[in-house]
Amino acid sequence: MENQNQETTHKRRKRYAGTHPRNFSEKYKEHNPEKYGDTIEKVIRKGSTPAGMHISIMVKEILDFLQIKPGQTGLDATLGYGGHTKAMLECLKGEGHIYGLDVDPIESAKTKERLEKQGFGEDILTVRLQNFADIDLVSKDTGKKFDFILADLGVSSMQIDNPERGFSYKVEGPLDLRMNPQKGTSAAERLKEVDYEELVGMLVENSDEPYAEEIAETIMKWQNRGKAIETTTNLKDAITEALKFLPEKERAEAVKKSCARVFQALRIDVNSEFEVLYAFLEKLPEVLAPNGRVAILTFHSGEDRLVKKSFKEFYKMGLYSEISKDVIRPSSEECARNSRSKCTKMRWAIRAE
Repeated sequence: MENQNQETTHKRRKRYAGTHPRNFSEKYKEHNPEKYGDTIEKVIRKGSTPAGMHISIMVKEILDFLQIKPGQTGLDATLGYGGHTKAMLECLKGEGHIYGLDVDPIESAKTKERLEKQGFGEDILTVRLQNFADIDLVSKDTGKKFDFILADLGVSSMQIDNPERGFSYKVEGPLDLRMNPQKGTSAAERLKEVDYEELVGMLVENSDEPYAEEIAETIMKWQNRGKAIETTTNLKDAITEALKFLPEKERAEAVKKSCARVFQALRIDVNSEFEVLYAFLEKLPEVLAPNGRVAILTFHSGEDRLVKKSFKEFYKMGLYSEISKDVIRPSSEECARNSRSKCTKMRWAIRAE
């Protein structure tokens, strides 16, 4: 008979070379940040987002508007890390249902598991790997009209923090930028397809890039010489070279801002974000229940213009009984605690009866 006093083998965490992990795969805290509460709080107090997790923006303002009641049916059109979803689920008090949509198969699976462990199983939450442009199909499949809908159009911090996804110019990684890395064309492949005029248009329309012509010219020059732009660092280097004409004292800040805008423009393009948002906005009235409420968080002027225009048009048509007259911004306290919230704008609408 096996000795019951035999010690259980302790599985030690994988060690890495040096005093700090360098590869993302070795950064154990980033893959399970919830286990390290003290570290999380220290990072948040500094006004930063802990790597590997996402701090939900404007939760109070969203809940104040949506006025969620037990028994209602809701839709989180952009599940992400699930912070907003959890807050809305808590409002249901165990009665009702929320459908959460996401096109990212990697993060949505993690979020579903995380929420299940917190007590939100399939009886109250259904996670669907689906684009929020297809809300009409979700409504048809479920036979439901929604009492409340939330769409947070920001990129999740987990995607930004993972170098393998290619969302940030700050770390070396493949220039991918796809929300679903299993489908579509990566940003690196997209740059090989576009010509000069199309690239300039992309940078201007998607991010208001002031140096669009200079950056597009340098990228074309690199590619004509057989110098591939395959990584995030390659693209950052091309942007840096394009802005060499600027005075040295202002160049570093200009490069930083242009990198952020160029990465944004490419991300919008490879994920067809404006087309997806337009389809979502067009279908919203038909999936909202009478007096149903929708709140949308945007993060740049192009998104906000589309939301504002759509809400106004449907309000004039009588499909919405009320819409927000002005954007709602996060509080100064929230901006100090979460720097990624500073550019957020919230707009809302209420479906007519």
